[in-house]
Amino acid sequence: MSTVSEQHITYDRLFIDGAWSAPAGDARITIVSPSTEEEIGSVPDGTEADIDVAVSAARRAFDAPGGWSSWEPEARGEVLERFAVALDARQEEGARRTSIQNGMPISIARAFEGPFPGMVTRYYAALANAQVREEVRPGLLGGSTRVRRTPIGVVAGIVPWNFPQAITFLKLAPLLAAGCTVVLKPSPETVLGAYTIAEAAEEAGVPAGVINIVQGGREVGAYLVQHPGVDKVAFTGSTEAGRKIGEVCGRLLRPVTLELGGKSAAIVLDDGDLAGNIDAVFGSMLINNGQTCWLNSRILAPRSRYDDVVATLAGLASGVTIGDATEDATQIGPLVSARQRDRVEGYIAKGKAEGARVVAGGGRPDRDAGFFVQPTVFADVDPNSTIAREEIFGPVLSVIPYDTEDEAIAISNSSEFGLGGTVWTQDQERGLAVARRVQTGTIGINHYVNDPVAPFGGVKASGLGRELGPEGMSAFQATQTIYVDPPQLG
Repeated sequence: MSTVSEQHITYDRLFIDGAWSAPAGDARITIVSPSTEEEIGSVPDGTEADIDVAVSAARRAFDAPGGWSSWEPEARGEVLERFAVALDARQEEGARRTSIQNGMPISIARAFEGPFPGMVTRYYAALANAQVREEVRPGLLGGSTRVRRTPIGVVAGIVPWNFPQAITFLKLAPLLAAGCTVVLKPSPETVLGAYTIAEAAEEAGVPAGVINIVQGGREVGAYLVQHPGVDKVAFTGSTEAGRKIGEVCGRLLRPVTLELGGKSAAIVLDDGDLAGNIDAVFGSMLINNGQTCWLNSRILAPRSRYDDVVATLAGLASGVTIGDATEDATQIGPLVSARQRDRVEGYIAKGKAEGARVVAGGGRPDRDAGFFVQPTVFADVDPNSTIAREEIFGPVLSVIPYDTEDEAIAISNSSEFGLGGTVWTQDQERGLAVARRVQTGTIGINHYVNDPVAPFGGVKASGLGRELGPEGMSAFQATQTIYVDPPQLG
């Protein structure tokens, strides 16, 4: 069924209906290390026929008498606790698999990809237990009604390659706690971590059909989105793909959550201290080699301190350790693929051609192999230029000057995106006042970290709906009203 070694990981089956099933086709996905450009694994390439089988399994697990949707939250919570324990036991291997597939530095993978699945699974199990599932409301006309929260049904979960395990559990943990079942489609670039999830589910005794995993490309994902057996779509990926999925779901009147792209701004106020918060600066602007949707890639600096901000960021970018993603000392690893490297290099060339000034990076590091790009900082960036408007998804920062606080907020809000952002100041009240004026779904003051208790998502072209927090579980629930105790009319 599988062979797993330090050098090569191979699977021959798909995880469907609680069992390891032979795929319908014989095509395979080959995984290449972005650090070495060597083949490190292969898995079956799923087909539409595999999706049909997986959706049918999820449908049975949801609809059957005594099925997952009818379990009490406490009973589901017991299964989810076992699942979390099994996930925790695989933290190191899960982190390693992400690192070898997408170039995420292993230190970052251990901090996020490893612990997050178990942590968020426990959070939602507890939240489901505490949630009021049926509320009685006195009527204005007399009598009363009951309002119930019910699981929405079979979910299509489509996950990208940049934080594959963490983003999977933005969807998987709340939908399972709510009583839904799922067909998960991981990205072809990062399929190996999905197998650790399947193995943990099997060990934990998650009922057959509740979790089904079929990897594949865009065509398989498109087929899953419009499948008649699916009740809800939860997608994380590019804005371009999200628009297409939104159009399909709109036509089908199918609920959808879309967590899409970003071009977030870091607003440095005149009292902001970047040098004294350099770890937080790195974490909000360059984490995961710049392959992060909420990354603060536009840095808005007051003209009075512009040279100081540019020098700080240039020093940061020039001083990081670039290396193989699996090495403990690495701060910046390779991009996920040669195609992604070409895309980022195209934007760097565009920035130069449009007149921005490179103050750090701008090329490739001196390495024999791997899809590496130097962390690059542009100064003197026009806020209407290409590198200031479009999502690059790589380690490229644009430093934009401003004269007044109002101008900084206007530049921040001029983007078509609205996913993340930061404000840098030593006056928290001032920072809060600025943050409240920024058109974005999330924003931090002197740092940026997604906390599981708080809703995450975007506005404008950054998406629809929210993940994490109680709002993240509500996205997988429907509301039913029952009219009881008829009013006395007359």
